[in-house]
Amino acid sequence: MAKILLVDDENKFRSDLAERLNLRGYETIEAGNGEGAIKLARSDYDIDVVLLDLKMPGLSGEQTLAELRKYRPAVQVIMLTGHGSMTSAMEIGRMEAYAYLEKPCEMDKLLETIEAAREDRPHVMARHEIPHIVKGSVKKWLMGTHNSRPGVIILGALIFAAMLLAPTPDRLLNILSAPKTGELTDINVGFAGYRQMSEDETIAEYYSRKNKIYSTVLDTSGVSIKVSQSPEEVSTKARVMLATLIVAALFWASGAVPIGITALLVGVLMYFSGILRPDDIAKAYAKDAVIFIFGVLALAMAISKTGLDRRIGLLLLGPAKTLPRLLFIFLPLLAMACSLVSEHALVAFIMPLFMMVYVTSIRAAGVKKDRALAVMFALTLCYTANSGGPGSPAAGGRNAIMMGILQDYNIAPTFGEWMTYGMPFVPIMALVIAAYFYLRFRSKLKVKSLDVSAIVRQASDQIGPMNRNEYLTAAVLVVVIALWIGASDIFGMGGPVILGLVALNIMRILKWRDITSIHWEVVALYASASALGKGLAETGGALFMADGFLSILPEFMSDGSGLAMAASLFAGITTNFMSDGATVSAIGPITVPMATISGTHPWMIGFATAFASSFAHMLIIGTPSNAIAYAMAKDPVTGEQLVTLSDFLKHGAVVLILSFAVLWGWTIFGYWRYIGF
Repeated sequence: MAKILLVDDENKFRSDLAERLNLRGYETIEAGNGEGAIKLARSDYDIDVVLLDLKMPGLSGEQTLAELRKYRPAVQVIMLTGHGSMTSAMEIGRMEAYAYLEKPCEMDKLLETIEAAREDRPHVMARHEIPHIVKGSVKKWLMGTHNSRPGVIILGALIFAAMLLAPTPDRLLNILSAPKTGELTDINVGFAGYRQMSEDETIAEYYSRKNKIYSTVLDTSGVSIKVSQSPEEVSTKARVMLATLIVAALFWASGAVPIGITALLVGVLMYFSGILRPDDIAKAYAKDAVIFIFGVLALAMAISKTGLDRRIGLLLLGPAKTLPRLLFIFLPLLAMACSLVSEHALVAFIMPLFMMVYVTSIRAAGVKKDRALAVMFALTLCYTANSGGPGSPAAGGRNAIMMGILQDYNIAPTFGEWMTYGMPFVPIMALVIAAYFYLRFRSKLKVKSLDVSAIVRQASDQIGPMNRNEYLTAAVLVVVIALWIGASDIFGMGGPVILGLVALNIMRILKWRDITSIHWEVVALYASASALGKGLAETGGALFMADGFLSILPEFMSDGSGLAMAASLFAGITTNFMSDGATVSAIGPITVPMATISGTHPWMIGFATAFASSFAHMLIIGTPSNAIAYAMAKDPVTGEQLVTLSDFLKHGAVVLILSFAVLWGWTIFGYWRYIGF
């Protein structure tokens, strides 16, 4: 039953209207002035729609509306007045009243407006990030709704407590207390800081020395001195990081709390557990990749604002005249491009185009929403871009890290040799992704006719020829891409894009208000993922995970193609919870020495590890491409999140399995055997 709040100083009008609404099944509550309405808004009384008089003694309708917005930002307000004016209507519109009706209003018109306001309320709640709580049984309360799932929050707290209270595994203590000898058989050879460790130094000692985190003890004379933390103390911190990883992944996957809150929770647990010093935690949150995501989101806004995205769309999406052409021609070309140019940047440029095509297509089809189309656009773009990673050393930092590991053994491949072993994987994987989404979604799409090329061309024609701002933005974009390709080893990926933002602001193309309106929750999410990877690497938690996985490998996976499969399996799973660079940093130093010990060519194991680190399909924290696409996949009218975390989890799990199938069947047991090592 809908609950209506009537606010009017005319008692007879208010009581008559309440009676008529009650007869039609509405529950009403009355207030004779603005002050009474505000008191009711601050109470726990559930209100769906407010019918608010404009002219009242004391607080006017405009003032009451402004106060209501403070306490109930998502409540739907319909203004009723016998003294309407254009000025007041414009003022009320600025304050987001749902409708403006003059009284006396026809009952049918009023009822129609009330029902429309009720239908729109979930969208307003979504824009204000207010969970839609369904009252009822304890089960419903535990299940909750998106961004408010008490049951999952309680489960996460129990998991965290259980992991901390459980006895410390002996293997973890052995890893943290073993000294470095420099031999390939060292138990700690896969530790992220192994090369920086001194001879005979343990991980626990290195952790204390590097991060300046010591324990205070009393010497024999009773004087306080600082000593390295013991393996037991560091193991507790490693378990905190492992528990934090599991809880954060659970919250992100289920939407238990808002994404940004989970991102902050990671930092809270790291701060209060003393994982790193406060300044170092802040640095972990502000890595170059995080600056890159922030900058790319702002740069994409400038490209869209000037209309340059439509010109880029004409160039990239020319062949996409039908859905099969989009999937089976455009996606393989995109994947190969992502092997040579930053896939994150390409996703940032193409995703706004896809959303424009989405809006135009649903309007032409006469439907309000086609979530299947939005999901297909976003996920095919992400997964195809991710799958371009194996193509060349230029495809990402993970490949550069693996090149460095192989260089330590004086066997690093050349650029061309890497492409020989990696590029054949890329278009085949893109075609597999295209086939999966075509078969899975073609019957679910409400939009039956899709000509992406024509829509982009029409949108480009509508704004006429390129103007000054477009040319300037294009010039800045070319400079940024050139710096990404030629100088990312000097300036990183974040530096060039920040330079681009400054230049666009000086040219008065991109305003500071535009920059502040980006989706900051996605930036916070990826920042927390970076901090997670840092904490796991520093405490030895990542090494413990890798060691545990390798210890359960069957005999046939101890060398050759079997070891390559095992390395790729662990890298592919881990990269969904850590950044790809952190994954290769943690696993590569373990798997490459294992190749040498077992007599397997290190390239086979190194390539398998690096290639699988591109399979970050299940969670949006795995790669900037996922985070960027998620941030942009919102309905431009209602603000509704069209692609959810569960979409990534559900379809990403399938694509992850398909990725392993292609890597093992087509690559490891296919053309690699033909090429040889």
